[in-house]
Amino acid sequence: MTHGRANILLLAAGAIWGLGFVAQSSAMSSVGPFMFVAVRFLLAALTVLPFAVREEKNSHEKLTRSDYYGFFFIGVLLFSGAALQQIGIMTTSVTNSGFLTGLYVVMVPFLAVLLFWQWPHPVVWPCAMTALAGIYLLSGGQLDGLAIGDWLTVACAAFWALQIIFVNRIAIKSGRPIMLALVQFVVCGVLGLIIALGTERTEVFSVLAAAPEILFAGIFSSGIAFTLQAVGQRFTTAPQAAIMLSSEALFAALFGALILGERMSIQGAVGCALIFVAMIAVELVPALRSRADVRP
Repeated sequence: MTHGRANILLLAAGAIWGLGFVAQSSAMSSVGPFMFVAVRFLLAALTVLPFAVREEKNSHEKLTRSDYYGFFFIGVLLFSGAALQQIGIMTTSVTNSGFLTGLYVVMVPFLAVLLFWQWPHPVVWPCAMTALAGIYLLSGGQLDGLAIGDWLTVACAAFWALQIIFVNRIAIKSGRPIMLALVQFVVCGVLGLIIALGTERTEVFSVLAAAPEILFAGIFSSGIAFTLQAVGQRFTTAPQAAIMLSSEALFAALFGALILGERMSIQGAVGCALIFVAMIAVELVPALRSRADVRP
């Protein structure tokens, strides 16, 4: 798979996440955050299971125990980010949540340098800041007083950043992105179910009331989108992947206008433009630079 096609997969994942944000937030009126996470990711695991079995049959090399340990670790990171976001969205505004979640765009290159001394292409730094500025403008250009939900969302962004970094490293090493997606979904679902049964009072009719939101979040936002992320990140860098995935905010605004009839302000339009510029620059600048270097 080419680098460009990988970024298209990541862009598709961002589009699905953008469409699913409304479903994710509206489900909280019927079901608790941990039960939502549990059912969402168990459904996602069922969605990708046939593809993981097929991948296993077509693979020439067996996964090692260390591979599964890595998959499990990524599942813990994903669960931590998903749970913190789901709890945080209950006590913060959509504006703050959208912007603060987007902090992973800037956290990824910084954490990659801090943890692995992995320096990205120089264009990633201005592109990350440009995308962050775009998310800020798209979210309304202002933040209310920070509540506990805001700080939980900041922590969520840190776990998203770590998940992106380790998916990039482990997916390339194992060559089994769909199995990675399956294992991380099962880990999220089981951990969420254990905590939900111990801390939340959930009845069957509550889950049924949130069924449309859970189905979309489980099949599309989780099963399909996170698998696209795992596949796409085998062929691109973590910082570039973070910028492409930040299109979530852009697509959320576009789908809000198309489906809900929401009108975008000039400030929001500028934010969309900045995100789009960052996405194009992080793809084109390295390619143009490489062509210039090989030209005689």
